[in-house]
Amino acid sequence: MATIFRDLSYRYQWLYDGISRLAALSVGGEPRFRQLAIQDLTLNSDSEILDLCCGSGQTTEFLLQLSNNVTGLDASPLSLKRAKNNVPLATYVEAFAENMPFTDNSFDLVHTSAALHEMQPQQLRKIIAEVYRVLKPGGIFTLVDFHPPTNPIFWPGIAVFFWLFETETAWELLNTDLCGLLKESGFVVDTPSLYAGGSLQVLRGSKK
Repeated sequence: MATIFRDLSYRYQWLYDGISRLAALSVGGEPRFRQLAIQDLTLNSDSEILDLCCGSGQTTEFLLQLSNNVTGLDASPLSLKRAKNNVPLATYVEAFAENMPFTDNSFDLVHTSAALHEMQPQQLRKIIAEVYRVLKPGGIFTLVDFHPPTNPIFWPGIAVFFWLFETETAWELLNTDLCGLLKESGFVVDTPSLYAGGSLQVLRGSKK
């Protein structure tokens, strides 16, 4: 069940942006947070990139620095309206992540940022399978999301943040082996990188 603060943060972009910037301070600020999973990638201006669950386009803007062909997908018409205003050079599609309207082998890179923790377990499995389907052979899936803190100092902050802004699915993600789920779908997965006392994980999986 969503909290009142969560509903308000999606209704008012200034509140959502403020929360995002505040949370990103733990890794050195929002620009660094948005690029954690995509830094050092080898792509070109013709690469096909999908920003999955793109929200208001905060990460879409950085993906456009890697390629001219960036598509943002989100199920929220309000988020897509904001994304189009914020980052007009991308292409946008309204759809659910577990049922994407793309043909097989469409993208060189699929990226999602702090979105998978909003999904129910069965949704999560379907989304990962869909990502594998729409990626080209050799394509890469990058993601950044929550992880159980390895430094106990970060647990109170995570708990308060979840209590104010998240649902039970965020807690469920802390008990989910994302690496294992990616491997089950066929991905070859790199060793996760952890940030902010282990409370954020960055994963990269390659399609065989």
